[in-house]
Amino acid sequence: MALSAAASQMSVLPLPAGDSSRGSMLKVQSISFGEKSWAPVLRLESRSRNLCVTKRGTICMSVQQASKSKVSVTPLELEDAKEPPLHLHKPKEPYTATIVSVERLVGPKAPGETCHIVIDHSGNVPYWEGQSYGVIPPGENPKKPGNPHNVRLYSIASTRYGDSFDGKTASLCVRRAVYYDPETGKEDPSKAGVCSNFLCNAKPGDKVQITGPSGKVMLLPEENPNATHIMIATGTGVAPFRGYLRRMFMENVPNFRFNGLAWLFLGVANSDSLLYDEEFTNYLNDYPDNFRYDKALSREQQNKKGGKMYVQDKIEEYSDEIFKLLDNGAHIYFCGLKGMMPGIQDTLKRVAEERGESWEEKLSQLKKNKQWHVEVY
Repeated sequence: MALSAAASQMSVLPLPAGDSSRGSMLKVQSISFGEKSWAPVLRLESRSRNLCVTKRGTICMSVQQASKSKVSVTPLELEDAKEPPLHLHKPKEPYTATIVSVERLVGPKAPGETCHIVIDHSGNVPYWEGQSYGVIPPGENPKKPGNPHNVRLYSIASTRYGDSFDGKTASLCVRRAVYYDPETGKEDPSKAGVCSNFLCNAKPGDKVQITGPSGKVMLLPEENPNATHIMIATGTGVAPFRGYLRRMFMENVPNFRFNGLAWLFLGVANSDSLLYDEEFTNYLNDYPDNFRYDKALSREQQNKKGGKMYVQDKIEEYSDEIFKLLDNGAHIYFCGLKGMMPGIQDTLKRVAEERGESWEEKLSQLKKNKQWHVEVY
C-alpha cells in the first residue's frame, strides 16, 4: 500500500486532564498467569515528569536524557521476575488503557507519517523490552459483523519503565497506513489502515483496548553485560531497539550495567524519515565505545554500485566485522517489514561464500546458539 505524506506541523499535546495533579500513592498489585506468579508490581501514583519535544517531535521526558547522567527508574520490583509476562490480557478480555500523547516523529519531506504514541496502562500490563502489545481498534469488523476488529500487533518502543520512567506507560511507533488508488492517484479512505489511523488520530485521554504482552524471540539477553548486540531495522522496526538502547544507556537500572557494544543499522527513505535520531545521536556522543549507529537513506545515499542505499548495503559494507562479531558470540536482531529479509539474507549468503563458509550452516549454528532474532511483519 502507498503511504501518504502528512502535514509537517508538529504540536505538543497536553497530558490527559487531571494527570498532572495525581497525588502520591503506593499500590501493590499481584499478577499471575498460567501456573506462575509474576512478581508483585508496585504502582507508584506520582506527579508526572514534564514533557518536552525536540524539533522532530521526539518525546524526551527529562533534561537528564541529554547528558551522560542516567535517569532513575521505578518500581525496581519490575526487575524481580525470572520469566517475562505473557498474555496477561487476551483479545476477549483486553485492558482499557488511556492515550497520554501522540507526536509526529518525522519531518516534512518524509514519505508518510510516523507517530510516537504513549499509552498509560497504570502498571497493569507490564512487559519486557522486545515484546509487543496488541491493539483492538474501536468499531465493528466488516468481515465479521457484530464482532470487534482483529488484534493488530505493535512492537513496544519503550523500556518496561516507559517514557516517564515510572512503570505505568508503554510507547508505540506507528506509521499511518494510507492507500492511494494506482489508477487515479487519489487517496481511498475506505482502504486506509484502521488501527494505524486510529492510533495516529488519537487524542490525550482517549481510551484504547490493548492485549498482551506477547513475544519472546526479541527479548534482550542480559546474562552477559559485555555482549555485542547488532540491531538491524527498517522504519518502525526500530521500536524494540529504542527500548534496548534506553535500558542500556539512559536508565539507571541497578542490576543491568551494560558495558558491551550495541550497533544499530537503521534503514529509512531520507533524513526527514529518521526515527529517534537525536536520542541515538546522544548515545553516540556519550558512549562512543559502546554504541555505533549507521544509517541507510535510500533516497539520499548510493551504494558502492551506484544504486540506492538500503540497509543490506550497509551490512555488506561492514560484513567482515559483523561476521567476526557473530563468530565471537554477538546477537543479531532484525525488525521491520518482512520484505527486508530476502535482500539481507542474499547479502549475508554472498559474503559467507566469499569467506569460504556455508551460509546455511552458519545460520543454523546462529539459531542453535540463540544469536539470531527476527521479527518481521
